[in-house]
Amino acid sequence: MLFAIYCIDKADTTAAREKHLKEHREYLDKYVDKIFFSGPLQTDDASASIGSLFIVNVKDKAEAQAYIENETFYQNGIFDKVTITRMRKGRFRADLVDAV
Repeated sequence: MLFAIYCIDKADTTAAREKHLKEHREYLDKYVDKIFFSGPLQTDDASASIGSLFIVNVKDKAEAQAYIENETFYQNGIFDKVTITRMRKGRFRADLVDAV
């Protein structure tokens, strides 16, 4: 089942994100078979990241919770708030990703 994991960063964590970015990407690579979608949340002008969104395909909410609790940014105190919500795939248009 799909779970959306919506993470909002603490203020002033840009340097910490950069410091842990390589390790963060390595963590994501280990879960490539479970990540339906992931990406940074950004300010309206795209000048800074303000959080992360992960949509993971896991067996239950406990597995989604374990996924995020072991994630690099989470473990290094970058996230201020994390929300995990079960979801189901509705419409999906991969061709629109780079259209805008």
